[in-house]
Amino acid sequence: MSEIKWKEDAAHTQVQFKAKHMMISTVVGEVKDFEVAVTTEEYDFSTAKAVFKAHVDSIETKNKQREAHLHSSDFFDKENYPEIIFESTNIQKLDDEEFTMIGNLTMRGVTKEISLNVEFGGMVSAEEGKKRAGFEIKGKVNRKDYGMEFNALTEAGGMVVSDTIKIAVNLELLEE
Repeated sequence: MSEIKWKEDAAHTQVQFKAKHMMISTVVGEVKDFEVAVTTEEYDFSTAKAVFKAHVDSIETKNKQREAHLHSSDFFDKENYPEIIFESTNIQKLDDEEFTMIGNLTMRGVTKEISLNVEFGGMVSAEEGKKRAGFEIKGKVNRKDYGMEFNALTEAGGMVVSDTIKIAVNLELLEE
């Protein structure tokens, strides 16, 4: 079997996270600068090994003040921890379209194992006989597990930012 290397097609990939604000609405953030490297045996994504690196200073939320706060030591602490890294350790194929990807997520110097739900969108032939493959990836983490303890309370005593952060990635890979 031959090993196939894949990289992200950044123009067709979105990396987002979602947090509840005041527990009544959802705020969406997006990572604009990232790299994805995947290797598979042949075109079998159940054999995939994936590494994802996100650059904290590229996080955008459509609000400069919020972005500055997220970059600070209250949250991502970009000065000391400029990257977020995920490395897969196991892929479980549930059926032809559904996988569970388990791996280690490192933020702020803390590494925790997480599980992500992966939906395979399919594969098509692309330029020069290479392939493209599409995926939707979803999961969630508790930000406090990574030392993001900041929280303020509303006048009514509710949290301003939820502890649970949802991850949503639309990923298009291009065979190298």
